[in-house]
Amino acid sequence: MASRVFDQPLGAQDRRLEVEHHTDTIFMMPPYDMDSWKEAKETIRIRMLAGCGLWPLPEKTPLNAKIFGRVQYDDYSVEKVYFESHPGFYVTGNLYRPVGKDDAKVPGVVMPHGHWEHGRLEDTDTCSVPGRGITLARMGMTAFTYDMVGYVDSQQLEHRWRDQKELLWGLHPFGLQLWSSIRAIDFILSLPEVDPARIGCTGASGGGTQTFALTSVDNRVTVSAPVNMISSTMQGGCICENAPLIRLGYSNMEIGATMAPRPMMMIAATGDWTAETPRIEYPAIKSIYELYGAGGNIETHQVDAGHNYNKESREAVYRFFAKHLLGTPQPDLVEVPFQVEPEAALRVFPDKQLPRGALTGDKLKAKLIASTEKKIEAILPKDEKSYASFVKDFTLDGTLLADVLGVRQPEASELAVERFGFDEPGGNVVERWVIGSKELGDRVPAILYRARNEERLDTVIVVNGEGKAAKSNQEIVDQTLSSGRAALVIDAFLLGEHSSPFATAERLHKGGFHDTFNVTDTGCRVQDVLTAVAFVKARRDLTGRIGVVGLGDGGMWSLFAAAVSKDIAWVTADMNQFDLSDDAAWVERFYIPSIRSLGDVATAVALIAPRPLSLVNINKKSHIDAVERAYNSVKGGSWWAREGMPTAESLIGAR
Repeated sequence: MASRVFDQPLGAQDRRLEVEHHTDTIFMMPPYDMDSWKEAKETIRIRMLAGCGLWPLPEKTPLNAKIFGRVQYDDYSVEKVYFESHPGFYVTGNLYRPVGKDDAKVPGVVMPHGHWEHGRLEDTDTCSVPGRGITLARMGMTAFTYDMVGYVDSQQLEHRWRDQKELLWGLHPFGLQLWSSIRAIDFILSLPEVDPARIGCTGASGGGTQTFALTSVDNRVTVSAPVNMISSTMQGGCICENAPLIRLGYSNMEIGATMAPRPMMMIAATGDWTAETPRIEYPAIKSIYELYGAGGNIETHQVDAGHNYNKESREAVYRFFAKHLLGTPQPDLVEVPFQVEPEAALRVFPDKQLPRGALTGDKLKAKLIASTEKKIEAILPKDEKSYASFVKDFTLDGTLLADVLGVRQPEASELAVERFGFDEPGGNVVERWVIGSKELGDRVPAILYRARNEERLDTVIVVNGEGKAAKSNQEIVDQTLSSGRAALVIDAFLLGEHSSPFATAERLHKGGFHDTFNVTDTGCRVQDVLTAVAFVKARRDLTGRIGVVGLGDGGMWSLFAAAVSKDIAWVTADMNQFDLSDDAAWVERFYIPSIRSLGDVATAVALIAPRPLSLVNINKKSHIDAVERAYNSVKGGSWWAREGMPTAESLIGAR
């Protein structure tokens, strides 16, 4: 059996090996029309929620909010607050309220802080979070400043932690903070004086990132002001700003633009990464507002200073909020001097004694993962009725997995293919190809085996975790040809001829937060299966049914590809003794951020049903009851599962 595409000792020269996006990549925002923008906006929303373990949103359990320690002045009051965003996890902060507005509804403003030394209590010339709360209350708004994870009173977890096993569940600081921000809106809307039609959000630095992340997923925010953060040259330097998936194909410019057409002010500084905002980022985002006919709803203001939320920046935001939240433009509005309460008077837990039932560290993380497992168990389909809602509400007709994997089956016009050989040994034809797409620059070595005739053929795509040269492919190819079908065998990403004889193919990993900006190796391999499907589908002599046989680790890649592509008529997946419950094994062999929070294999097989599916070489430890139930929730399917490895004839079947 032929095993090489290239006659010369070359590697595939796949562009995915040469390009890495990271937080300091310089991004350009492409032009959009309304259709392409709506598609991008929805993808950003899905990836933001899914990457944070929030797809679908967790149950909104009782906040059990406590408001206490009120200190009142003539024109505002300040109080201490804590509430439970998850049972046992507390959001802590201060509530600033106007005085003398008892009979009127007022706007509410939530304010995540940035990476200032003193967090929400920062009160310096560079940034005053309490000063902002005091001034907004004096203006007639209720403002809530709250802690990021690991700051001030939020001490149940450290601020910076990252574990790939937890990332499988969407568990990380960014996600926990985003859910806290969503619940902060729930909290402020629970206050009797707050008008639900007038909700603002503003923060600087990491708080700016949290601001536009929140507005990308929560339309209850009607006015926003991300400060010194939306940049084309720096996307955020902290773990809490770099959730997996959120910048696959996009930058903070597109994420920020999801606020459109709701009013937004972009504050920038000459002394940080927003130095080019008036010239680069602001016009780019304004172009999205103009698609809605709302160009007047976005403004920018740049201060001559370093990274900040200083008095000049705050005053620009006050004026913008007065215009859009109070409905009373005040172009001359300035910040009146204020006196911040002593730190001890503002702290929620000054003695560091948490409420009874509070969890910390690994115990808290374990409970959060357990609640996600419970959520998925409730969502996975068990019958035809639950399957319909599962597809519609949870998987978006299958696009959820594609967005999380970062994959898309190319159209025929998007393919970039090159044939390197055409041989006719015996009664068959062997074609040697490199296939890929123009956009990705991917190059997938592939060999096509077919009979020498003009009949249109069914095709079996063979995906082996050891590459196309693996000896186990031979029987599959022989059996496929003898059954009157064609066989396409590929080298998935980083395998086989992706390497030259002189160097092993490796990806760039220089910028950090790789899975925030780049498709994982597993995602790239699923993409290669989809590209192979597109190649077969585009050929006029291979227009029959397309089946996929995945061997070794190729079984999992094939399974996810079949879940994404309806062009795959049947699939046989070697589970390769993989323990579905082992997070460490997922990280080592099939790392996909948030995949376990989305039902992993059970979700995939439910999307494959009722197409014929065979799972073979199953690990006894893997309890596949939920997987089988998910598949059988659709009537009329053909399901086959076994622990051993069957013959080649059985693997390709008579489908």
